[in-house]
Amino acid sequence: MSAAREITLATGRGRLAALRSGDPKGPKLLALHGWLDNAASFEPLLPELADVDLVALDLAGHGASEHRATGYDYVYADWVHDVIDVLDSLGWERADLLGHSMGATIASTVAAAAPERVRRLALIEGLGPLGGDAGAAGLRLREAIAARRAYEARAGEPPRRIPTMAAAVTARLMATPMRVEDAERIVDRNLQATEDGFAWRSDPRLRLPSTLRLNEEAVQSILRAIEAPTLLVAATPSPSYFTPAQRAARAACVRDLRVEVLEGGHHLHMEHPARVGALLRDFLAG
Repeated sequence: MSAAREITLATGRGRLAALRSGDPKGPKLLALHGWLDNAASFEPLLPELADVDLVALDLAGHGASEHRATGYDYVYADWVHDVIDVLDSLGWERADLLGHSMGATIASTVAAAAPERVRRLALIEGLGPLGGDAGAAGLRLREAIAARRAYEARAGEPPRRIPTMAAAVTARLMATPMRVEDAERIVDRNLQATEDGFAWRSDPRLRLPSTLRLNEEAVQSILRAIEAPTLLVAATPSPSYFTPAQRAARAACVRDLRVEVLEGGHHLHMEHPARVGALLRDFLAG
């Protein structure tokens, strides 16, 4: 397997960074990471996917990728445009998609929105957009607008200083539980050195609440539009935001779906790369 190399890709909303590895002549696979993660989260899988041309993306605002322009939000539909722009930038008319968590929600939405661009769809711990209670839409909107205005009022303040790598890892573990070694891998790509320590490279706006979420009926309608053969790898015990009941209801909407449940944490592909890699190889070879 060739070592992963850094590449940059042009999109309509800014430059995105990525890691590319594997066989340039192999099947094309674009990997999308989870919220507050980055392309490094796929590094444990690289030896397992040495026969594919793998591009692991830093989504906008994450890792080494550019942030959204000043004054703009991270709108869900823009993630879909970013992925299609990346496929265009790579010259890939059709490719396989691999997504983890938020990356899985984006990948499944791309497969529904542009089925002609997706050959096979592999998902880890996510299926369809993150839903919300329709009855809480008004309160969500109010809170999101207030949070955005409060953020803008703090514009110009210096970035929060992080004294050590260990402190950064501790902060990352507070956002998402995972193994320390996995957090270290993700954090290492997401820090920049300063005169007195470190600062995050990721965009603080990623933590702002979204203004709108689709209700479950709308999410399931999107899932019914997926045409690509799909693999969903889910962890047990499952996280509260992707329960077995929700997973089963959503899975029933996808016409050609295989579900594999493995014991492990939310970052299953980092904890058990050999087991997850074997499933992916088998599925992508179909």
